[in-house]
Amino acid sequence: MRTILPRILLLLFCLLLAVPATAQEQDSNLPYTTTLVPTGEDALDSALTQASQLRSLAEPAPVDAYGLVARARAEPRRLEEVLHSRGYWAGRVQVSIGGVPAETTGLADRLAGSPAPPEGVGVEVRVIPGPRYTLRRIETRAATQAEAPAVAALGTPAGIAPGDPAAAGPVLDAETALIDGLRDLGHPLASVIDRAVTVDHEAQRMDVVWTLSPGPKADFATPAITGETQVNQALIRKVADRITGDPFSPARLERARRELLSLGAFDTVRARAGERLDAAGRLPVTFAVADRPRNAAGFSVAYETEFGLSGRVYYERRNLFGNAETLRLEAEVSRLSSGSITADTNYRASATFRRPGLFDGLTTLILEATALREQLNAYDRDAVIASALLERRFGERWLLRGGPIFETGRIGPPESDDLEPYTLVGFVGAARYDATDSLLDPRRGWRLDIAATPYYDLLEGGTFVRALGTARTYFDLRGDGGSVIALRGTAGSLLGDSAAAPLDKRFYAGGGGSVRGYGFQSIGPRNAQGQLTGGASLAEVSVELRQRVSGPIGVVAFLDGGTASESDTPDFADMRYGVGLGLRYATAIGPLRVDVGFPLTKEPGDTGYGIYVGLGQAF
Repeated sequence: MRTILPRILLLLFCLLLAVPATAQEQDSNLPYTTTLVPTGEDALDSALTQASQLRSLAEPAPVDAYGLVARARAEPRRLEEVLHSRGYWAGRVQVSIGGVPAETTGLADRLAGSPAPPEGVGVEVRVIPGPRYTLRRIETRAATQAEAPAVAALGTPAGIAPGDPAAAGPVLDAETALIDGLRDLGHPLASVIDRAVTVDHEAQRMDVVWTLSPGPKADFATPAITGETQVNQALIRKVADRITGDPFSPARLERARRELLSLGAFDTVRARAGERLDAAGRLPVTFAVADRPRNAAGFSVAYETEFGLSGRVYYERRNLFGNAETLRLEAEVSRLSSGSITADTNYRASATFRRPGLFDGLTTLILEATALREQLNAYDRDAVIASALLERRFGERWLLRGGPIFETGRIGPPESDDLEPYTLVGFVGAARYDATDSLLDPRRGWRLDIAATPYYDLLEGGTFVRALGTARTYFDLRGDGGSVIALRGTAGSLLGDSAAAPLDKRFYAGGGGSVRGYGFQSIGPRNAQGQLTGGASLAEVSVELRQRVSGPIGVVAFLDGGTASESDTPDFADMRYGVGLGLRYATAIGPLRVDVGFPLTKEPGDTGYGIYVGLGQAF
């Protein structure tokens, strides 16, 4: 007790001392308001406002008179950096507190000894930009004579030129581009030895001279793999080691990273190049991998005004046997009228097995089996489909896919009581070339999809080929993605004995992925009873103007056209057109899309409009 009592008394004494000290500290705070006098240039004023600590710290970090004066005296240095970044090298910043220049001797004592006005002390910041300087001489030099050819190969620094504003930002960006350029030329250790910036105030000009050291060229060493993973190391090495011995290139390193990621078993793959060469003069590389969760499941629900509810569920098991295999089980039900299962309901159940990394590490085996029931505008079908395809990437752009396919079932006109049996064997051949800048929201480049599948009818003996190709291209009108024109063209044809092709292999137009505003499969040849019979050829065109309005919000105006013809070449005289408007909201994974389309010539059974909702652009 004697030991504890003195400690309690000491604690109480400290608390009593702390309370008035805190109150005194709060009373010593000096409230103030900051006014930035406009310079007349909105962009400059916005940058100055964001950089001003007098404004940003007034509320969250109040200070006493001495702290305010110190803060005011530090303000010019911060704002002058903004002026320099925009090419104003003769600019001045004047700060006054209560009408007195902040650098006045004894100002803090005067403020501390005077009562503060209720509205706070007025602080005025006046920025005088002065003339905007321009670039005069831009030069690159090599650190040594031996490195001069590599530096000369860079050419003129990108993004700046004599006569441009002498702004710091573009100069630093040009410096980064110089290093990136040397790295692209195979110099992994390129560096800037010196950046000499000379400001000629009399001429109001600025000279920039870089001294660069490209360093040696190098090949990639055998990569190191780090991270906890359950994927077979032999498979990882098969893919990663493809880079060994290749000349250094940032693009090649990124492609190797994506090849590992495309195995499908990794959540992330990070590539890190070494900061020095190894004893053999090669560049060490490390890939850090992290596994995806082994199990995944999900569902989705959708609604169509014409057909009612639909739902989909899936389960996915990743890295099934340790070689990055994926097994995906999926079930879908659609056209649930009034929330109950009816005779018009469609079903689909499928199992897909993917085994990546075959042969050279870039080939994937895809086994798929599907059982389905379809009751569509053009036909009813019950079928079982099985395929075994090989898929491989070639370079950055090409993806090829091919393999046998088997299909058997029954098919016939809608609501038919007697569906005809059919059994087909075929060989899928497909290719994609993708030179766009985004999968879900492309703004420039073009994309080509081509597929041709020869079929043989085991029951009737007929042979035909179903060929289909789609080309898309995108034009960024202003270079910032704000205004984009997108074009799409599709052509299809049944070659050989087209009469042997069942209804589902024939061509139809109309719907969200075709001609918006028309019903799904509502465009095409019809028989005397008005039933769709499908065409032996297809032609579709689309044009969209995509305009960003504000932030993530954008609008779209579109025109679609399409026709399905009885001949194996399209009859453009029967083209049907739809027009409409759409709304886009940009998200991290792609734009949310809502389109409303209207047919210019209604087909039998069409409602006169169509509403389409999805993720990603329409094409």
